[in-house]
Amino acid sequence: MIRLSLVIALLTAGPAFSAAGTDPDWPCIQRKQPNLSLGQVWTGPAPDETSAEMARDPRIDQLAARLEQRRLPLDQAEAEIAEFAAQADNAQLVALMQAIFDKIERDRSALIAGISRYGRSQVEMSGRIEARRARMAELEAAEQPDFDAIDAEEEALDWDSRIFTERQQSLTYVCETPVILEQRLFALGRAIAGHLD
Repeated sequence: MIRLSLVIALLTAGPAFSAAGTDPDWPCIQRKQPNLSLGQVWTGPAPDETSAEMARDPRIDQLAARLEQRRLPLDQAEAEIAEFAAQADNAQLVALMQAIFDKIERDRSALIAGISRYGRSQVEMSGRIEARRARMAELEAAEQPDFDAIDAEEEALDWDSRIFTERQQSLTYVCETPVILEQRLFALGRAIAGHLD
């Protein structure tokens, strides 16, 4: 039989929901920032209508799609930026940064929404575990305990606890992913800005 103290320890070892803000669905220690602005990661000129239009150019758009991919090592991305910059003017470099920003921000926003759903699911699972624990305590305290019902409740509690724990273990990686995207965006912006006249 699962010890009730183990379940209580499991619940108290859960994430600090809303530890970094007021969103009860946010399970990460990192502060929730739903959207970034280009100015947070870019020190070059502000994009204008021309650079925004250039960002849709297939050559720039395709390069941005390649550079934003995390599987592309940063040193290789920097080499590709340098190759592009050798034949590009400032407006094209700003357009490249705008295109990269738009792609990463879209992916990051979807990820933030997914993390919130993940957090909400963990809160719900935590509530379900607590309800199962209370139900087990009631069954065990009965004058004539229904051992079949206790066993069934214990099995369900064990299953929910296992799922909860596995999700908790992957939470660190899940929460670090937006930070990794922000760091990549900043590094790409710095590499592009280094080629501005």
